[in-house]
Amino acid sequence: MRRLNGPIAVGARARVAPRDLASQPYRVGFLLVRDFPMMAFAAAIEPLRAANRLTGGKRFDWRLFSRDGAAVRASNGIDVAVHCGLEHDVALDMLLVCAGTRDACAGDNLVFAWLRALARRGVSIGGVSLGAYALAHAGLLDRRRCALHWESLDAFADRFPRIRATTDIYAIDGNRYTCAGGTAALDMMLQVIADRDGRELANDVSEQFIHARIRGMRDSQRMGIRSRIGVGNEKLIAAIAKMEETGEDRRPVHALAAEVSLSPRQLERLFARYLRTTPGRYYLELRLDRARTLLLETTRPILDIAVACGFTSASHFSRSYRTFYGHRPGDERTAGASPEAQQPR
Repeated sequence: MRRLNGPIAVGARARVAPRDLASQPYRVGFLLVRDFPMMAFAAAIEPLRAANRLTGGKRFDWRLFSRDGAAVRASNGIDVAVHCGLEHDVALDMLLVCAGTRDACAGDNLVFAWLRALARRGVSIGGVSLGAYALAHAGLLDRRRCALHWESLDAFADRFPRIRATTDIYAIDGNRYTCAGGTAALDMMLQVIADRDGRELANDVSEQFIHARIRGMRDSQRMGIRSRIGVGNEKLIAAIAKMEETGEDRRPVHALAAEVSLSPRQLERLFARYLRTTPGRYYLELRLDRARTLLLETTRPILDIAVACGFTSASHFSRSYRTFYGHRPGDERTAGASPEAQQPR
């Protein structure tokens, strides 16, 4: 059995008698919300199992919850049985909400009251993938840093301006834990293990999952542009990076070309050679993709979205959108309002 470093006291509660954390397991609850992402859930719970296996003891314990105690269907269609519903008073040190849609627990005052009660007891509260939406609706992330999947970040920040949404893969702000989903949950839980039992155990758990490097919370969520587009030309990569950085202050292609020390014609040749498109078309598709996310995940007026994505007018935006997607921005929003149109993360 390995030598364990001294644990830190996390989530102590006034109603619970002091525990010997060196011998007692750290108790983690998972609230599963319908259409939760199996990948992110597994990445959060499996490191705890591995830590127990490697130490030969029960360093961590866990319980699965659903609103009513019934099995919960994941986004891949698999039903997962849980231990109990919210009516059971189970002692916890941490509770993580696992959800994959932006309306996770929306309007569910029973869930919100339960989460707030846990927070008042000193339980660490967190969200895996879009579980942050449930915490936000419950008012548990105000003025806190929050990590969210990059596709939902703009919409989330727009909807919850009191929350400091970040592009980090995970965020730990006091006793609030959030992660972007996917494998980011693994890195967040490895940090939980490191804080409690030391970096050596966290490293060993990471190696169990062929995870060669424990990422820090500030690591980028997305692949580098070089890997994403499969092109190594530095000038082209720099131009695309500048396109992705711009919001409502859209810059003309000739200005982008000058910023990477190219003429407009040279930049056009690079896009034609490597991506078989034009700089203007590529830039337009980036802005339309961002606009589509804002249409689906916010209630902002269409004109506001058009301006935020660098379009000069609502009519210009509508024409461009219809040409690219085959329907108007308003039609997108109407179709996206139906529950079956939401795509779980």
